Amino acid sequence: MAKLTKKQKEVAALVDGSKLYTVVEASGLIKEVSKANFDESVDLAVRLNVDPRKANQMVRGVVTLPHGTGKEVKVLALVTPDKAEEAKAAGADYVGLDEYIEKIKGGWTDVDVIVTMPSVMGKLGPLGRILGPRGLMPNPKTGTVTMDVAKAVGDVKGGKIDFKVDKYGIVHASIGKASFEADKIAGNAKELLSTIVKLKPSVVKGSYIKSINISTTMGPGISIDTKRFTEQ
Repeated sequence: MAKLTKKQKEVAALVDGSKLYTVVEASGLIKEVSKANFDESVDLAVRLNVDPRKANQMVRGVVTLPHGTGKEVKVLALVTPDKAEEAKAAGADYVGLDEYIEKIKGGWTDVDVIVTMPSVMGKLGPLGRILGPRGLMPNPKTGTVTMDVAKAVGDVKGGKIDFKVDKYGIVHASIGKASFEADKIAGNAKELLSTIVKLKPSVVKGSYIKSINISTTMGPGISIDTKRFTEQ
Protein backbone atom coordinates (compact mmCIF):
# COMPACT_ATOMS: atom_id res chain seq x y z
CA MET A 1 0.00 0.00 0.00
CA ALA A 2 1.41 3.39 -1.00
CA LYS A 3 2.40 5.66 1.84
CA LEU A 4 0.55 8.92 2.28
CA THR A 5 2.48 12.10 1.70
CA LYS A 6 2.71 14.71 4.43
CA LYS A 7 0.09 16.82 2.66
CA GLN A 8 -2.25 13.82 2.27
CA LYS A 9 -1.92 13.02 5.98
CA GLU A 10 -2.75 16.60 6.89
CA VAL A 11 -5.84 16.52 4.71
CA ALA A 12 -6.98 13.11 5.97
CA ALA A 13 -6.71 14.33 9.56
CA LEU A 14 -9.23 17.08 8.86
CA VAL A 15 -12.04 14.68 7.95
CA ASP A 16 -13.75 12.54 10.58
CA GLY A 17 -14.61 9.39 8.65
CA SER A 18 -17.15 8.32 11.27
CA LYS A 19 -19.11 11.58 11.14
CA LEU A 20 -22.02 12.57 8.95
CA TYR A 21 -21.86 16.28 8.17
CA THR A 22 -24.53 18.78 7.16
CA VAL A 23 -24.15 20.33 3.69
CA VAL A 24 -23.01 23.59 5.28
CA GLU A 25 -20.40 21.85 7.45
CA ALA A 26 -19.13 19.75 4.54
CA SER A 27 -18.92 22.77 2.24
CA GLY A 28 -16.75 24.59 4.77
CA LEU A 29 -14.57 21.51 5.19
CA ILE A 30 -14.14 21.23 1.42
CA LYS A 31 -12.32 24.56 1.53
CA GLU A 32 -9.90 23.20 4.13
CA VAL A 33 -9.08 19.91 2.40
CA SER A 34 -8.44 21.45 -1.02
CA LYS A 35 -4.63 21.50 -1.16
CA ALA A 36 -3.94 20.92 -4.87
CA ASN A 37 -2.02 23.49 -6.89
CA PHE A 38 -4.99 23.98 -9.24
CA ASP A 39 -8.61 24.94 -8.76
CA GLU A 40 -10.20 21.57 -8.06
CA SER A 41 -13.75 20.70 -9.05
CA VAL A 42 -16.23 20.01 -6.27
CA ASP A 43 -18.22 16.86 -6.99
CA LEU A 44 -21.35 15.44 -5.43
CA ALA A 45 -22.18 11.72 -5.51
CA VAL A 46 -25.71 10.75 -4.46
CA ARG A 47 -26.53 7.03 -4.10
CA LEU A 48 -30.23 6.37 -4.62
CA ASN A 49 -32.48 3.48 -3.71
CA VAL A 50 -33.48 2.85 -7.32
CA ASP A 51 -32.95 0.20 -9.98
CA PRO A 52 -31.91 2.14 -13.12
CA ARG A 53 -32.56 -0.95 -15.24
CA LYS A 54 -36.29 -0.32 -14.77
CA ALA A 55 -37.74 2.55 -16.78
CA ASN A 56 -40.02 3.65 -13.95
CA GLN A 57 -37.03 4.08 -11.65
CA MET A 58 -34.80 6.09 -13.95
CA VAL A 59 -33.85 9.40 -12.36
CA ARG A 60 -32.80 12.08 -14.80
CA GLY A 61 -33.18 15.82 -14.76
CA VAL A 62 -31.74 19.30 -15.17
CA VAL A 63 -30.91 21.92 -12.59
CA THR A 64 -29.59 25.45 -12.78
CA LEU A 65 -26.97 25.88 -10.10
CA PRO A 66 -27.52 29.31 -8.48
CA HIS A 67 -23.80 30.05 -8.40
CA GLY A 68 -22.80 28.40 -11.68
CA THR A 69 -20.30 25.59 -12.14
CA GLY A 70 -17.16 27.68 -12.28
CA LYS A 71 -16.37 25.94 -15.53
CA GLU A 72 -16.15 27.61 -18.92
CA VAL A 73 -18.73 25.65 -20.90
CA LYS A 74 -18.20 25.46 -24.66
CA VAL A 75 -21.53 25.44 -26.48
CA LEU A 76 -22.18 24.45 -30.09
CA ALA A 77 -25.47 25.70 -31.56
CA LEU A 78 -26.55 23.59 -34.52
CA VAL A 79 -29.16 25.91 -36.00
CA THR A 80 -30.59 27.14 -39.28
CA PRO A 81 -29.30 30.49 -40.61
CA ASP A 82 -32.32 32.43 -39.27
CA LYS A 83 -31.34 31.45 -35.69
CA ALA A 84 -27.59 31.94 -36.05
CA GLU A 85 -27.40 35.55 -34.83
CA GLU A 86 -29.66 34.73 -31.89
CA ALA A 87 -27.35 31.91 -30.83
CA LYS A 88 -24.23 34.04 -31.20
CA ALA A 89 -25.74 36.89 -29.18
CA ALA A 90 -26.59 34.45 -26.38
CA GLY A 91 -22.95 33.40 -26.13
CA ALA A 92 -22.66 30.20 -28.16
CA ASP A 93 -19.01 29.43 -28.90
CA TYR A 94 -19.70 27.75 -32.23
CA VAL A 95 -22.70 28.40 -34.47
CA GLY A 96 -23.58 26.69 -37.72
CA LEU A 97 -25.12 23.55 -39.13
CA ASP A 98 -23.91 21.40 -42.01
CA GLU A 99 -20.26 22.37 -41.66
CA TYR A 100 -20.25 21.32 -37.99
CA ILE A 101 -22.18 18.13 -38.70
CA GLU A 102 -19.41 17.19 -41.15
CA LYS A 103 -16.76 18.05 -38.56
CA ILE A 104 -18.48 15.81 -36.00
CA LYS A 105 -18.64 12.98 -38.54
CA GLY A 106 -14.87 13.40 -38.84
CA GLY A 107 -14.49 12.96 -35.07
CA TRP A 108 -14.58 16.55 -33.79
CA THR A 109 -16.31 16.80 -30.40
CA ASP A 110 -14.46 19.65 -28.71
CA VAL A 111 -17.57 21.04 -27.00
CA ASP A 112 -19.37 20.48 -23.70
CA VAL A 113 -22.99 20.98 -24.78
CA ILE A 114 -24.83 20.98 -28.11
CA VAL A 115 -28.03 23.01 -28.51
CA THR A 116 -30.25 22.55 -31.53
CA MET A 117 -33.77 22.93 -32.95
CA PRO A 118 -36.49 20.26 -33.44
CA SER A 119 -36.25 20.61 -37.21
CA VAL A 120 -32.53 19.81 -37.13
CA MET A 121 -32.73 16.63 -35.03
CA GLY A 122 -33.24 14.48 -38.12
CA LYS A 123 -29.74 15.40 -39.29
CA LEU A 124 -28.26 14.45 -35.92
CA GLY A 125 -29.61 10.90 -35.90
CA PRO A 126 -26.60 9.43 -37.77
CA LEU A 127 -24.29 11.13 -35.25
CA GLY A 128 -25.73 9.16 -32.33
CA ARG A 129 -22.82 6.72 -32.17
CA ILE A 130 -20.42 9.64 -31.82
CA LEU A 131 -22.42 12.00 -29.62
CA GLY A 132 -24.27 9.44 -27.48
CA PRO A 133 -21.29 7.89 -25.65
CA ARG A 134 -19.94 11.38 -24.94
CA GLY A 135 -23.22 12.63 -23.50
CA LEU A 136 -23.47 15.28 -26.23
CA MET A 137 -26.67 14.27 -27.99
CA PRO A 138 -29.26 17.08 -27.60
CA ASN A 139 -32.43 16.05 -25.81
CA PRO A 140 -35.77 17.86 -25.40
CA LYS A 141 -35.91 16.68 -21.76
CA THR A 142 -32.74 18.62 -20.94
CA GLY A 143 -33.84 21.71 -22.83
CA THR A 144 -31.19 21.41 -25.52
CA VAL A 145 -33.69 20.81 -28.34
CA THR A 146 -35.83 23.92 -28.54
CA MET A 147 -36.92 26.81 -30.71
CA ASP A 148 -35.83 29.21 -27.96
CA VAL A 149 -32.16 28.80 -28.80
CA ALA A 150 -31.08 31.96 -26.97
CA LYS A 151 -32.59 30.80 -23.69
CA ALA A 152 -31.07 27.33 -24.03
CA VAL A 153 -27.59 28.73 -24.66
CA GLY A 154 -27.98 31.27 -21.85
CA ASP A 155 -29.13 28.60 -19.38
CA VAL A 156 -26.16 26.36 -20.13
CA LYS A 157 -23.71 29.26 -19.87
CA GLY A 158 -25.36 30.32 -16.62
CA GLY A 159 -24.89 27.06 -14.74
CA LYS A 160 -27.55 24.68 -16.01
CA ILE A 161 -26.45 21.04 -15.87
CA ASP A 162 -28.18 17.78 -16.60
CA PHE A 163 -27.71 14.65 -14.54
CA LYS A 164 -28.65 11.02 -14.78
CA VAL A 165 -28.40 8.11 -12.38
CA ASP A 166 -25.78 5.60 -13.52
CA LYS A 167 -26.10 1.83 -13.65
CA TYR A 168 -25.02 1.61 -10.01
CA GLY A 169 -27.80 3.91 -8.85
CA ILE A 170 -25.54 6.92 -8.30
CA VAL A 171 -25.93 10.49 -9.55
CA HIS A 172 -22.56 12.17 -10.10
CA ALA A 173 -22.38 15.91 -10.73
CA SER A 174 -19.83 18.69 -10.58
CA ILE A 175 -21.30 21.53 -8.51
CA GLY A 176 -18.55 24.12 -8.53
CA LYS A 177 -14.91 24.82 -7.79
CA ALA A 178 -12.88 24.67 -4.60
CA SER A 179 -12.24 28.40 -5.00
CA PHE A 180 -15.95 29.10 -4.47
CA GLU A 181 -16.99 30.52 -1.12
CA ALA A 182 -18.37 27.83 1.20
CA ASP A 183 -21.91 29.24 1.09
CA LYS A 184 -21.93 29.06 -2.71
CA ILE A 185 -20.82 25.41 -2.65
CA ALA A 186 -23.57 24.70 -0.12
CA GLY A 187 -26.15 26.58 -2.20
CA ASN A 188 -25.32 24.62 -5.33
CA ALA A 189 -25.34 21.31 -3.43
CA LYS A 190 -28.73 22.00 -1.88
CA GLU A 191 -30.22 23.01 -5.23
CA LEU A 192 -29.11 19.74 -6.83
CA LEU A 193 -30.25 17.64 -3.87
CA SER A 194 -33.68 19.28 -3.72
CA THR A 195 -34.11 18.66 -7.46
CA ILE A 196 -33.19 14.98 -7.05
CA VAL A 197 -35.72 14.68 -4.19
CA LYS A 198 -38.47 16.11 -6.42
CA LEU A 199 -37.69 13.43 -9.02
CA LYS A 200 -38.25 10.51 -6.63
CA PRO A 201 -40.01 7.73 -8.58
CA SER A 202 -43.44 6.94 -7.16
CA VAL A 203 -42.63 3.22 -7.02
CA VAL A 204 -39.73 3.72 -4.60
CA LYS A 205 -40.64 2.81 -1.04
CA GLY A 206 -38.65 3.57 2.09
CA SER A 207 -35.47 5.61 2.04
CA TYR A 208 -34.83 7.21 -1.35
CA ILE A 209 -31.39 8.72 -0.77
CA LYS A 210 -29.01 6.10 0.61
CA SER A 211 -25.85 8.22 0.86
CA ILE A 212 -24.39 11.59 -0.13
CA ASN A 213 -20.70 12.21 -0.60
CA ILE A 214 -18.92 15.44 -1.51
CA SER A 215 -15.29 15.69 -2.56
CA THR A 216 -12.79 17.71 -4.53
CA THR A 217 -10.86 16.30 -7.48
CA MET A 218 -7.90 15.25 -5.33
CA GLY A 219 -9.43 15.35 -1.87
CA PRO A 220 -11.04 12.77 0.41
CA GLY A 221 -14.76 12.08 0.39
CA ILE A 222 -16.89 13.78 3.05
CA SER A 223 -20.12 12.01 4.02
CA ILE A 224 -23.27 14.11 4.34
CA ASP A 225 -26.15 13.14 6.60
CA THR A 226 -29.05 12.13 4.34
CA LYS A 227 -31.54 13.27 6.99
CA ARG A 228 -29.96 16.67 7.60
CA PHE A 229 -28.91 17.96 4.19
CA THR A 230 -31.62 20.66 4.17
CA GLU A 231 -30.29 22.26 7.37
CA GLN A 232 -28.73 25.71 7.28
